[in-house]
Formats: sequence, structure tokens, C-alpha cells
Amino acid sequence: MFKTELTERLNIQYPIIQGGMMWISKAELASCVSNAGGLGIITALTFDTPEKLANEIDKTKNLTDKLFGVNLTFLPTLKPVNYDAYIDVIIDKGIKVIETAGRNPERYMQKFKDNKITVIHKCTSVRHALKAEKIGCDFVSIDGFECAGHPGENDVTSLILIPRAKDELKIPVIASGGFADGRGLVAALALGAEGINLGTRFVGTVEAPAHENIKKRLLEAKETDTMLVERSLKNTIRVLRNPHAEKIFEMEQNGATLQELAPLLSGLRGLKAIRTGDMDDALFACGQSVGLIYDIPTVEDLITKIVNEAKQIVEQRLKNIVS
Repeated sequence: MFKTELTERLNIQYPIIQGGMMWISKAELASCVSNAGGLGIITALTFDTPEKLANEIDKTKNLTDKLFGVNLTFLPTLKPVNYDAYIDVIIDKGIKVIETAGRNPERYMQKFKDNKITVIHKCTSVRHALKAEKIGCDFVSIDGFECAGHPGENDVTSLILIPRAKDELKIPVIASGGFADGRGLVAALALGAEGINLGTRFVGTVEAPAHENIKKRLLEAKETDTMLVERSLKNTIRVLRNPHAEKIFEMEQNGATLQELAPLLSGLRGLKAIRTGDMDDALFACGQSVGLIYDIPTVEDLITKIVNEAKQIVEQRLKNIVS
């Protein structure tokens, strides 16, 4: 059931990917997703040295013998990142799937291809997806406006962006942004995607390495409890609404400069929140799919529920609708 180009090419059981999330996508979560039949992802830049990434890959291998990937995001930072060193670790450790995001990964593509690494590039527009296809990416993960983190500046929802990408591209598309359950999986497949990428929903699981206060907040939140900040910087990010995000939004409305905003945007604030559970002094990336989180299951139970719900929709509801 649900045999797609994604499951066939990666040899995974279900067309479900756990997205690369800073501080969250670590061995304990990624291994559980892979063990449950999906594709787990660990996030390279969660680790401040390539050596620490190497250790996390080893840790993940000790927890699963299934395929998992590594996310590597190319973004401008105040502290330069030695991407070549991180990529060398990914290659040396035998990782065969990489999820790239942010800036164009073209300068590294030959290295990926020489080592038979499948490249999934995350995009927020058809224009960027076409570029990813041109440089040789194997899959494009299309992030709709509903997504957590950076949705781009065009504000196009998944309902439009996924079929638009499917119409334009020859390489397969993965649906990302707004997906949390079996209904979303069936909808994504109907729109032409080969699978779904879930981020926010996987934070709301037992194994996600986040403080219980954060998981409780996700349970309480509705789809209207996210907001957009950093629009003035052309680096829009969707986050959970809290006093810190409201303060940044107000400063932007009043014309604050990057220099004034920078101390409030530090990712280390997010790491502190994940560890302590105090969410009022940090930006916490969160998608509108938070409105579809009604429980905190194990990863295995969540994936089983998504698959069973999707099967039921296809075999019962849709079958009864189509005569």
C-alpha cells in the first residue's frame, strides 16, 4: 500500500519523511522514524563541529539498521560554517540521503553524485525547484506557506504549490508544510507528490528531544497560534506565537534594523527553550499543522495511525464517493 517513487527509490516502507529541525532532529527521533518505516533525518548544524555530527551519526546507527538521512542547510551566518568538513563526515559515514535547504547546493552536487548520495532539496517556490532539478537534485521537497520555519516570501499554500511544482518538474516532488495525519498523506498523493515531510507533528511525539512544556504547548495551540516574523529582513519565519515573537514583530513594524533585532533572533535562545521548557524568550519554529496535534504518541504509533487512516480514506471513503 502506498507504493510511490519515494518508497521505491529509497527502499522505505512508507512515504513519510521526518524533516530536519534544528536542535530536534537528533538520533533518538530519527532512528525511531526509520525503525517505524519512514525516513528519519538528523540535522547537521545542530552540532557545532563535524566531529560531533560524526558521533551523532554513529549513535543513530546504533539505534537503527534502517536508512536515515542528514539535513544540511546552507544559510548566511555570522560565524562561517565549514560545509566541506560536514560533507566529508556525511560521506565518510556512508550516509546515502541528504536533505539540503537554504542556498543553492550546486557547488557540492558533484561530490554528492560521486558518492551515490540521493539529494532532496527543500524549496519554497517553483522557480527554485526548477533550479534544483537543473543542478541534479533527485527530489524536491516543496514547502508550502503553512510550514514551520522559512516559507519564503511568496505566500503560496501547499494546495497550490505542490501541483504547480508537479506540473513543471520532471523529478519527483515531496509535499512539505501543513501535513500531520493520514488525510494529509492522501491529499498530498492526490496533488501529485510522492510522499510527505512532517516537522511540527514529529515534535509532538514521545521521542522528540524537547521539554514536556513544549509538547504541552503544541497540544494547546490552534492553527491560528503561529505568526510570521523577520519579514522586514526578507527572511520570513513562521513561529509559535509568544511574547518574544510579538516583541520582534512590533519592533519590525517600528522599523528596527538587523543590528537591533539580531540579539533577539539567536538560535541559542531556541536551544535553551527546548532544554528548559521556557518558551517565552525565544522563537520556536512551528507550522499551522499544530492545529492538528491532539495527542503526544510514540513515533511508531503516529506513523501507524497516519498509514491506517490514509488506507481507510482510500479504501472506504473515496471508494464510496467514486461510483
